[in-house]
Amino acid sequence: MKTIFTFLLLATSILFVQKSQAQVVVVAGAKSPASVLTRDQAAALFLGKSTQLPGAGIPVLIDQVESVDARQIFYTKVTEKTPAQVKAVWSRLVFSGKGAPPKEVANSAEVKKLVNANPDAIGYIEKNAVDSTVKVLFSIE
Repeated sequence: MKTIFTFLLLATSILFVQKSQAQVVVVAGAKSPASVLTRDQAAALFLGKSTQLPGAGIPVLIDQVESVDARQIFYTKVTEKTPAQVKAVWSRLVFSGKGAPPKEVANSAEVKKLVNANPDAIGYIEKNAVDSTVKVLFSIE
């Protein structure tokens, strides 16, 4: 019994370490005129404080659903807010008529599809999902 408990504890620890080390990147489509974003620029865009994508036009923001780990990592590390706090920010902006929240999609594959189809779209994905259809604008460490 002690061996089983030790194994389960070790397996849980490994999963936690792997999950906490997931890396997320902000991406645009490969043909987007945007080339780089700072952390502050990404935060301003995804908090509705900015409506200009550097090097491009008015951004189309692509978010991932709340159940995706990348969302938690993105908002915590880039905006220094929890997803719930970000949701509250967007609720106030929508209520006051000052903005519309980012479009939510189910996963990184959907983000890549949308940013590839629109040169002004940006979103975030897991770093291991990066391929030739997107370019990295900002890497979240």
